[in-house]
Amino acid sequence: MQLDEIDKLLVKLLQEDCKKTTKQYADSLGFSKTAVYERIRRLERTGIVTNYVALIDKEKVQRNFTVLCHIRLVQHTKENVLRFEREVLKLNEVSECFHVSGDYDYILKVNVGDMKEYREFMVAKLTAISNIGSTQSSFSIREVKSSPSVHI
Repeated sequence: MQLDEIDKLLVKLLQEDCKKTTKQYADSLGFSKTAVYERIRRLERTGIVTNYVALIDKEKVQRNFTVLCHIRLVQHTKENVLRFEREVLKLNEVSECFHVSGDYDYILKVNVGDMKEYREFMVAKLTAISNIGSTQSSFSIREVKSSPSVHI
């Protein structure tokens, strides 16, 4: 689906605050509520807007210790890749997982309370996945930018 400028502005507004009313979006865009409602539904139907979520302050829920964990698999067979990905989906501490090129096969973004919790996660959960060859962890000093928005 090709997005026109109004669709792009609407997507930007939805990404900034998806709890506004259709009337508020319509007022911002200078369109009728019906027109904006139909645009939103079309964005959802076509899969451009996939979900609406609440963003959580990680510090307030004691999950502000962020780790980027680089994973290298033992072997790159289809079975090993699929098994690893199935297992990672079960790990609540992992907020993001990327299959990457380069020296490592995956990068995980892990959110826990502190170093002690990360060690417990590594020992009890991550290393329990059978086909991991090695890991390397980088600890976040400060989050400079974090945005779920996609600029279009």
